[in-house]
Amino acid sequence: MSLKQWQNSGWLRSHKTSTEEIGNLLAIVKRDLQDAGEKGISADWRFGIAYNAALKLCTALIYAEGYRPEKTLAHYRTLQALPLILGAKRKADADYLDACRAKRNTVEYDYVGGASESDADELIEFVRGLEKEVKTWLKANHPNLLP
Repeated sequence: MSLKQWQNSGWLRSHKTSTEEIGNLLAIVKRDLQDAGEKGISADWRFGIAYNAALKLCTALIYAEGYRPEKTLAHYRTLQALPLILGAKRKADADYLDACRAKRNTVEYDYVGGASESDADELIEFVRGLEKEVKTWLKANHPNLLP
């Protein structure tokens, strides 16, 4: 499927973003990566912060393409748009982020200790790589949106 087909299915709606909005999302990513790297907080919380950074990167991608998800399953659809925007090679990454979404929900709403230090470290490293790719993609495809 394409993002246009998702819109036709009612999963996305049109969205006009701006340099300021993309800049704010990237600033959140920077802050969250810094905060997630702090060793004085729990692995659960570090994991949740890193997940938020990943979500904001995917949000920047989908906004840059002119869409935003509808309320129902917004996080899921934002993450699953990754291979539609960056290419099919990112399908496994979208699946990984969806597993992180489920784990983040567990540690945020259900119980303590669901994320290990290695889970948090792995996600932080993943997000650092994704951040570089998203910025490269924005520069190549939507340079007018970069702050």
